[in-house]
Amino acid sequence: VYVRDIPLAEALEIFDLRAMMEEAVGRQLAVAITPDQLRQMRGMVDAMERTVKAGDADAYHLLNLEFHDTLVAFSGNRRLTVLYRRLINELSLFRRMNLDDSTQLPVSASEHRAIVKAIASGDAEAAGRAMRQHVIDSKLRTQRNNSASSGALALGAASRRKVTHA
Repeated sequence: VYVRDIPLAEALEIFDLRAMMEEAVGRQLAVAITPDQLRQMRGMVDAMERTVKAGDADAYHLLNLEFHDTLVAFSGNRRLTVLYRRLINELSLFRRMNLDDSTQLPVSASEHRAIVKAIASGDAEAAGRAMRQHVIDSKLRTQRNNSASSGALALGAASRRKVTHA
């Protein structure tokens, strides 16, 4: 899969869109998730926590992508899933950079555990809030990681880079 490199300002706008989308997904799943889906989510978070303990940022990154993609797919909204995946492909480079700092892996894993707990509680407001805050925290990490570039991180809007992500 090839995605275009995007400027930081555009990436931050996409994070805002993700926050809105994932908040809606969290709200929906809190009232509609099946026991099998919940079991799958817990298993994914367990796997993330194992990769944190192993210090395997690459495996964690892939599990992180799968976790969010699976939650969106569980919404049952095919158009939302297609749109989400398109946006995520554009953010791939930024999201991977956010996890280059191994101190962020346990933070991220803890946020995922809180998301699953909120969804499992059946509290739509809490689930939506947990999903939204997780994406906003990721946006803030992106801003922090790119502050030296101060918005000039236009990695070549016309260039293309290969990423391995579904």
